[in-house]
Amino acid sequence: MTVESSGASPQAGGSATRNPRTALPGPLPLGLARGGTELRQFFRHKEQVVFTFSLPAVLMILLGSILDGPTQLDGVTSGQLLAAGMIGSGIVSTSFNSIATGVSADRETGALKRLRGTPMPPAAYFIGKMVLVAVSSLAQTVLMAAVAVLLFGLELPSEPAKWLTLLWVFALGIVSCTLLGIAVSSLAKSTNGAVAIVQLLYLVLQFISGVFVSPITSLPKVMVDIASFFPLKWICQGFRSVFLPDGAVRMEMAGTWELPRVALVLAIWCVAGAVLARLTFRWTDGK
Repeated sequence: MTVESSGASPQAGGSATRNPRTALPGPLPLGLARGGTELRQFFRHKEQVVFTFSLPAVLMILLGSILDGPTQLDGVTSGQLLAAGMIGSGIVSTSFNSIATGVSADRETGALKRLRGTPMPPAAYFIGKMVLVAVSSLAQTVLMAAVAVLLFGLELPSEPAKWLTLLWVFALGIVSCTLLGIAVSSLAKSTNGAVAIVQLLYLVLQFISGVFVSPITSLPKVMVDIASFFPLKWICQGFRSVFLPDGAVRMEMAGTWELPRVALVLAIWCVAGAVLARLTFRWTDGK
């Protein structure tokens, strides 16, 4: 007796039902979603938001008002020199400082350990941090530039080439400093320790990079030589090239904006920061 199958053939072309597994989103979509979470968490803490954005602006207002005066270049004041550099310094605060303390806090509270135990790719966590840094740094730059324009008469760039320079200095600056912040976060055993480390490094680098002393040629050459090994000096120099008139280049140590060198040094720090972050990053205090 022949038995006839009442179901459809499982061969190709048949109507057999399959139950494919739903593929998980890739690191980029998950990272962007994680970035949204990071932003909500950041803006939920109003004291942190006020401190992050107000400190560089308040320092610029105080120091600019105290030190403002004529320079050797007609039409450029000491306040404008300081303000242009401090706009660049502000994005280091929202990248290097904030990320170093933020990652350290995530590790101390066990958030990193819990995230490590989820299906989320590790890259998504770091993409989320980059989203947070990009948004907060952009807001910081806009705020600082607005204050500098209103109080010190700093002029926004009018040439497309200067806007392009602003874009790539901004991008290389936040990437390099974010990666270095991730690396430095592993040096401290607690969030308080991370705050102490990054604030000390940041304060020292601001002084020797010519942020608080204008023009930078007023500093001892040995200080500037040491600062030249780190990103902050080159970020501030790049921002001065954008916001100051071309004649202000005479007040740089090399007598030129050195934009190719600015790009090279920041690109090297992006690579070095990635390597250091990869070698030093720990998901927990013990590993």
